[in-house]
Amino acid sequence: MQTPKATDFKLDITADLNKWRAFVAIGELGSLTRAALFLDSNQSLLSRQLNALERECGSRLFNRTGRGVELSEVGERLFPQVKALLEGAEQLEVEIRGEVREPTGRVTVGSLPSIAHPLVGRLFSDLRERHPAVKLKILEGSSGQVEEWLSDARVDIAILYRYSSTLSEHEQALATVDSFLIGAKGDRLTLRPELPFSQLDGLPFVLPSVPNGLRTALDAFARQERISLTPVIEADSLPLQKLLVAQERLYTVLPLHAVWTEMAEGRLQASKITSPPMQRIVAMAMAKSKGPPRAVSAVASRIIDIVADMAQKGMWHSGPAL
Repeated sequence: MQTPKATDFKLDITADLNKWRAFVAIGELGSLTRAALFLDSNQSLLSRQLNALERECGSRLFNRTGRGVELSEVGERLFPQVKALLEGAEQLEVEIRGEVREPTGRVTVGSLPSIAHPLVGRLFSDLRERHPAVKLKILEGSSGQVEEWLSDARVDIAILYRYSSTLSEHEQALATVDSFLIGAKGDRLTLRPELPFSQLDGLPFVLPSVPNGLRTALDAFARQERISLTPVIEADSLPLQKLLVAQERLYTVLPLHAVWTEMAEGRLQASKITSPPMQRIVAMAMAKSKGPPRAVSAVASRIIDIVADMAQKGMWHSGPAL
């Protein structure tokens, strides 16, 4: 009887798949900076890894250009083989972890603070109960930052405001929110349930600085209505905006859900802006995901359900209405 023999795999340069994962990310994104963001690493570490990999291969894998990097001739030949190797390794991990039965892995969600604050706590609780193997990473930022994270695939899911009913094919409308003039406790103007946009003329505002989606929309409405809407102070921080309204008796413009807690506690007041109304869509955008697909789908599904439930409580309206 012939003695069985083990397969003799000779692995050296390909033994560390993380280095080759970095190689693929740099090759696809064409930039060390973008690849570092995608991999949650830093540019200097990635540069050292790339230099070490090129030394091991004995050949330059990328050519440096004024705009970033591009695959060299050797890199071009290796790229499809390396990508196939990583895809095979990823599939093996899926099968080992049993992801076909239960979603697992980390999902990164990028959101504006005004949406994240009422949403994230509920999302975390729901996922811990329904999908305990799914881990969340939350990034908060301005609309421009969230757009950049989405473009760089630094997030798997982005929650954004849109001021038009026309969305891209990768976006889904979750809800429509009205805009409210926010004032301090006892303020006579915001005691009214509604007020026309023209009443904002000349008020002492605290508003986010340009560029900002809300600020752009407000400025456009002000020009259309021929009124003056100039902030006495600019602040991009949502908590700071609310603090200045409450303490300094300034005004700002926010959706109702952004001041839900302060309204319930009687610290702030809100009057719905009408004539014309200022509405925006809460949209969910999906990146070319770096996260585990089943886990990303599970998180997206929970976000949709939670937003619908919040609509029933009066935070916003279900679906698009612009």
